[in-house]
Amino acid sequence: MQTGISTGCLYPMLTEESIHTLTSLGFRLFEIFFNSFSELETDFLDRLHCFLEQQGAAVASVHPFTSSFESFLLFSNYERRFLDGVTFYEMFFRTAQRLGADKVILHGLNTSYRSTISDREYFRRFAVLQERAHCYGVTLLQENVSNFRSRDPDFLRAMIQEIPEHAAFVLDIKQALRSGTDPLTIAQIMGSRLRHVHISGSTSDQCCVLPDRSDYDCRPLLQYLKETHYDDPVILEVYRFSFEQPEELIQSRHFLENIIHRY
Repeated sequence: MQTGISTGCLYPMLTEESIHTLTSLGFRLFEIFFNSFSELETDFLDRLHCFLEQQGAAVASVHPFTSSFESFLLFSNYERRFLDGVTFYEMFFRTAQRLGADKVILHGLNTSYRSTISDREYFRRFAVLQERAHCYGVTLLQENVSNFRSRDPDFLRAMIQEIPEHAAFVLDIKQALRSGTDPLTIAQIMGSRLRHVHISGSTSDQCCVLPDRSDYDCRPLLQYLKETHYDDPVILEVYRFSFEQPEELIQSRHFLENIIHRY
């Protein structure tokens, strides 16, 4: 189980500057949160890949900046837009492939969006996207997100039952807590299909803090992951307001690594 970090921690710092800053702090495994179309162009990606190779760093996952658009693009009542959306999302699958990443994150359908598609139709569309992702050697991961259908544990259970060959997940601790669900419970539901973890903390005053400053105790979750032989990344993902200086992220990495190595 490796620990890494999301470039989103430093947003709105430019993506390449975020990577430069985080590698200078000793991080070598990344989720890259892309923030604009120009960052998906070949020249930009080649420069990024070259820098990462020079630093001995790797990319675990790619997070699209179009997450808030997925309800309209992929899960509306208009089938043709979904089909075009699958082709559109190849952009992110190719990006992941080019950087050596094998995961792309999906938020899915926001519950506030006026879509009447059934859960079964949602799962069918996810399976289509997953098959296209596999063409690039990439796995599409459904994230549990507050205010999205994926916040519901029963939705996640149904997804596994309906499309067992295609269901794959990323667990986000802060999103589970916002949804009023124990992250450990979500991890147990996801089971062997859990491929990625976004780790953060929470207090009564703040929804997202560094895990070493949290009222939420992540040790039972990390122990469960170790006991179930989870061997994918644990990615530190917090917001920029969660800390004052980037150097504080180093302490959080040490905190997580000490817990992981203890079990």
